[in-house]
Amino acid sequence: MPFKELDHTADWSMHVWARNLNQLFIDACKGMNDLSGISLVREPRIEKKITASAPDIDGLLVSFLSDIIYFIEKDHLAFDHFAVKLTLLENQPCRLSADLSGAPILKIGKVIKAVTYHNLHIQPTKDGYELIIVFDV
Repeated sequence: MPFKELDHTADWSMHVWARNLNQLFIDACKGMNDLSGISLVREPRIEKKITASAPDIDGLLVSFLSDIIYFIEKDHLAFDHFAVKLTLLENQPCRLSADLSGAPILKIGKVIKAVTYHNLHIQPTKDGYELIIVFDV
């Protein structure tokens, strides 16, 4: 798996890595679902689209994951298939467009309340990108 839970005193923390930024965003969402213990019903399948912008890539990730949390809390809906497109241009806000496919939640172990900026920094590595992210539970 391209993510693993890290020990954290009060909240949940996770290390995520991927070959590219699009996959990093997808794996962060999959890891968040895994930490929450989310399982979905088989039908009906539901499609959603998310667009977001932020001044930097870290903020864009927080915005994206926060939108996912919103669907979990408001609509009791989670996603298991993602197509993410990032637009990163110098001196312009970072932008994201994501097509999501999911279903109503059958079971959830523990609800993530928020994504935090605590120690969040997406870093390039020799194999792609990585980050450590902390969730408020």
